[in-house]
Amino acid sequence: MHIEIWFFCKFFKVAFFLARRKLNEREIEFRRWDELIPDALGLIFRNLPLQETLTVIPRVCKSWGRAVAGPYCWQEVDIMEWSKFRTPETITRMLQMLVLRSSGSLRKLCVAGLPNDQCFSFIADNANSLRTLQLPRSEISDLIVEQVAARLSTITFLDVSYCETIGGPALEAIGKHCKHLRKLQRCMNGWELLDRVSQDDEALAIAATMPKLKHLEILYLRISTEAVCQILLKCPELQLLDVQGCYSVKLDERFVKKFSGLKVIGPGSDNEGWDECSNYSVSSGYLAWDFVASVMDDDFDEEMLDEAWKTTKYGGCRNEVL
Repeated sequence: MHIEIWFFCKFFKVAFFLARRKLNEREIEFRRWDELIPDALGLIFRNLPLQETLTVIPRVCKSWGRAVAGPYCWQEVDIMEWSKFRTPETITRMLQMLVLRSSGSLRKLCVAGLPNDQCFSFIADNANSLRTLQLPRSEISDLIVEQVAARLSTITFLDVSYCETIGGPALEAIGKHCKHLRKLQRCMNGWELLDRVSQDDEALAIAATMPKLKHLEILYLRISTEAVCQILLKCPELQLLDVQGCYSVKLDERFVKKFSGLKVIGPGSDNEGWDECSNYSVSSGYLAWDFVASVMDDDFDEEMLDEAWKTTKYGGCRNEVL
């Protein structure tokens, strides 16, 4: 696979060189691929698989290697699928490397199974430009969220689904400090909540601190009708509310119709139109995902991660952060 990608890149460069030489004969000037500005290369390389971007592209030529090592490829980091089947240590190393490469320009970060509070704090320290933060199934605490929420003030979309170790205090801190938040996903699995009497504190925290929300998904939370009514009353800009699996919630249709422009999904099993709204639909398989803590071998092992670290121009800092 690596050899094929390498030859493909070489073929591309040769093809463009020949085309440029032919067109130059007609006095039409084209830039060589290795002369493209780094941000243009970054836009191209973002569409490649993570493994090839980190280990193959840097070998093609120096300018491509510099582009991959710099921030232009890493303003949006989505390692959600990759991280589902990696050990906490591997997730930590990859997260640290890619965030450092973004050099403060990170706008989107998606990673599953964040292993500890230190990783969350590290993200917050590098969140000056962050807009989208998706951290499903992460092991983070109310305390760390309360401590660093002020550093996440630019976020507009937050996903803390299946994070069992946070609750009302964390959501309250997010609401108080993240005034630009427009979309919140806080979905759970019903069986994960068997030992919880109520999660009304979470719903009330949302109602009290997130009046600008437009999109809210709280699947399978143990919340009451009264708590959901508070959300509807205090979040007047809400356009979508999903309460699938919140079987204690009994919303009166006449009451809901008072909120023009609002679509309510649930709490029953009828999910018509749901697939258009969320990544957490029943049909997507995400709700049934059994998180695997052991590494899944897809040829991206520790040796390749070590190799990728060598091309990170900030690599010397790696032992000082986490």
